[in-house]
Amino acid sequence: MPKNISKYYWWCQVGGWGLVGLSMLFFAHTFDQKLSVNYIARILDVVAGGILSTHLLRAVIKKRNWLLLPIEKVLPKLLVAVLLTSLFFILLQMGINQLFHLTESGKTKLDFTTRLIANIINIGIFIVPWVMIYYFYHYIEKSRKQQFDTLRLEALVKELELKTIKAHINPHFIFNALNSIRALIDENPSRARTAITELSNILRSSMQAEKLETVTFEKELNIVKDYLALEHIRFEDRLHIEYDIDEDTLNQPIPPMMLQTLVENAIKHGISKQVSGGRVKITSDFRDTFHMLVIENTGHLNGHADGDGFGLASTKNRLQLLFGDKANFDIREVNGSSVEATVLIPVDIYR
Repeated sequence: MPKNISKYYWWCQVGGWGLVGLSMLFFAHTFDQKLSVNYIARILDVVAGGILSTHLLRAVIKKRNWLLLPIEKVLPKLLVAVLLTSLFFILLQMGINQLFHLTESGKTKLDFTTRLIANIINIGIFIVPWVMIYYFYHYIEKSRKQQFDTLRLEALVKELELKTIKAHINPHFIFNALNSIRALIDENPSRARTAITELSNILRSSMQAEKLETVTFEKELNIVKDYLALEHIRFEDRLHIEYDIDEDTLNQPIPPMMLQTLVENAIKHGISKQVSGGRVKITSDFRDTFHMLVIENTGHLNGHADGDGFGLASTKNRLQLLFGDKANFDIREVNGSSVEATVLIPVDIYR
């Protein structure tokens, strides 16, 4: 916990329960109750017991991650927690009162059970607002963080807007594609028309990338197939393409142009460096609670494992902004002859 948040928390704890103690003094003065040493000690007991009890309640809330649960699921748990906290508070207070003889004898004729229930209700009146304030504060903090992350993501996407054509769909690819299409016009006009459509789809997708946070994997895969089809014209038999796609993953959301970026890296840093060419394999499957994407290509890392290039760095940043620490990206060399880039994106458990 940051020091400033911890400091504010304790100031709020002491201040809040201090106000409870002051209100007890105010009512005692209003109703002309004698402010004896025992009564002052009982007030201090209430303040200290309140701070301790709610601090323990906060520890339970944080440990069990109740702040992440929807209100309909956490409400029953909180009701039980408030009752147990109130019971702990009362038993602690009664124990201290008995230990230090702070109880005023003959003050009430109620039996123990009735007094216990009444006291639980009385202290619950203070603990319930404490829980509401605590949750309201964290709700505001969570909303503020989400808004901040959204602004960061929008800023990153705007930065990507101008770099998309340069980095994701680089000019060399466009020139190569146009030259390949020109060569096809006479010898295979039908394939040339198809290639123009494929290039158009890729350019349209790249221009729309800044408007979306995620797209379906199926849509992204179709664009990548167009891209690889154009690259196949250039590399011919030097480029072998394989797909291993679980159809159930087609509706999963992924950042736009992410798969395109990783496949382009595989072509640029892998296949194009090999005299005899090589293979690009795209795998999409579920692993536990993750959507797993694997882009495997013939070649070597050549110093690109740390994500210092724009494509790999942008992939990591976008995954972090969209999915936080739940997503993961890793690139490694396999068997000294191929490179494997793996993306793990958390899957909605209610899919």
